[in-house]
Amino acid sequence: MTSLLEGAKKLVTRSSDIGARVEGLERAAEAARGRVDDAVVDEAATVAARAAGRLRLSADHTVVALAGATGSGKSSTFNALSGLELAAVGVRRPTTSWATAVVWGKHGAEELLEWLGIPARHQVTRDSMLSEADEDGEMRGVVLLDLPDHDSTEVSHHLEVERLVQLADMMVWVLDPQKYADAAIHDRFLKPLAGHRDVMLVVLNHIDTVPEGRRAGMVEDVRRLLEADGLAGVPVVPVSARHGWGIDELRGMVAKRVAEKKVTRSRLEADVRSAAERLEQAVGTGKAPTLSKERVAALNDALADAAGVPTVVKAVADSTRLRANHATGWPVTAWFSRLKPDPLKRLHLDLGAAGKELTSAARTSVPQATGVQRARVDTEVRALADQVGEGMAASWAGAVRAASVSRLPDVNDRLDRAVATTDLGAARIPAWAGLVRVLQYVLIISAIVGAGWLALLALGSYARLPEPPTPEIGAFPLPTLLLLGGLVLGILLALVCRWLVAATARKRARTADKRLRDAISEVSAELVVAPIEAELASYATVREGLTAALR
Repeated sequence: MTSLLEGAKKLVTRSSDIGARVEGLERAAEAARGRVDDAVVDEAATVAARAAGRLRLSADHTVVALAGATGSGKSSTFNALSGLELAAVGVRRPTTSWATAVVWGKHGAEELLEWLGIPARHQVTRDSMLSEADEDGEMRGVVLLDLPDHDSTEVSHHLEVERLVQLADMMVWVLDPQKYADAAIHDRFLKPLAGHRDVMLVVLNHIDTVPEGRRAGMVEDVRRLLEADGLAGVPVVPVSARHGWGIDELRGMVAKRVAEKKVTRSRLEADVRSAAERLEQAVGTGKAPTLSKERVAALNDALADAAGVPTVVKAVADSTRLRANHATGWPVTAWFSRLKPDPLKRLHLDLGAAGKELTSAARTSVPQATGVQRARVDTEVRALADQVGEGMAASWAGAVRAASVSRLPDVNDRLDRAVATTDLGAARIPAWAGLVRVLQYVLIISAIVGAGWLALLALGSYARLPEPPTPEIGAFPLPTLLLLGGLVLGILLALVCRWLVAATARKRARTADKRLRDAISEVSAELVVAPIEAELASYATVREGLTAALR
């Protein structure tokens, strides 16, 4: 089990899956990098890193931050809650320049305070003081922060407030009766944190300055504004830090939430969910698609056509016929086939071992793809990318399209190399051709012997020599049978061989077509399909991570 999950188990209940949610968001952000808006991905990665960091820190302490505008009484509320005069109190200008922390029970909080970036000189341990009031016990485990004024004119104050608002487990917003509707705090802080209502309290300070008859109405008005901000249900506590009104109630609410040990989990869950939802909007909600076999097959057909596979297959058939006819044709006329050029050699294909070495550097002579063929390839690539891009956000669908064409400039050379290096199976003479050749020569020799024999008999008859006995088979003299049988059977064998040659040519053409298309499919898989599948794998990782983060 990772340290992140171990930290999650320490921080919250055994059934919590906050660690898995954080890891899911982290995976999703990493897989989405470069495919959606960098700002959204950076935010998700930052939230995941921040949550992971918090999970590894103290599970016994809860960071409660007080934030407010100048004059809201934030520092006086801080002093009232801590029971100490630690923060300077002012009305007209910011008096809190740096965050101050009061810790109830410092043991184990050192790393947490370091993570928060609170200097040692701004840290106070409440249980080191002389007071042993009852509230110290109920506040055990609280790290109370007094933040700089969010409306300060100092840029460093703004940055410090924004930084600690992101790190705090629980936020207490201190409002002033005169400025509680100020758009600065509502638009800048409250509305963006609408998903964090479970870890938020709102304090309406200086309630003593409001006529008693208007106090309830003002509290309701604050609630109405919070509801407009998406924060319906956030408690609004009217207090007067100066007179101590409502401070006990406020302290009790803080102590109760801290004691429940749910604040930190709720804050992290809200952070993770908010970042995951924004990332999901950028990624899309569709399921991870799969490549259509039909679309891939159509792309492979287009590439095969562009690579000249039909031309090469025809050349294999023609070359097989030419070579087989030369090997099995009637020897008297077969030498004419030597005058015809071999179709494969004209394409610089099937050149033998030496030719294979040449094709690694030289191109074949297969005709270049036409404009129509190239357009068909582009169309099929685009159709494949569009098919898998359905349901994705525009940015991710664009990433898929970009991946699909990222290696298209290499396609022509790779297709040519695939055709050149594929064993077309046309070099070998058919096994039956050797037997046919032996039979052809036996028949020729028989015809020659029969013709010579008949010539000798004719010469003896012309010279009036005694006619030697001539063997007969049936009613035919043997010399005549040898001559006619050798000629007729040789011609018939040649005709039968033509049928065998045609069948062999068709078979080898089919074999060559399959081998070429397999080689083309490998090129397609490497240069087009693999980049698309890589994007789909990343998309699936993002969807799995977001599902884990949002469950």
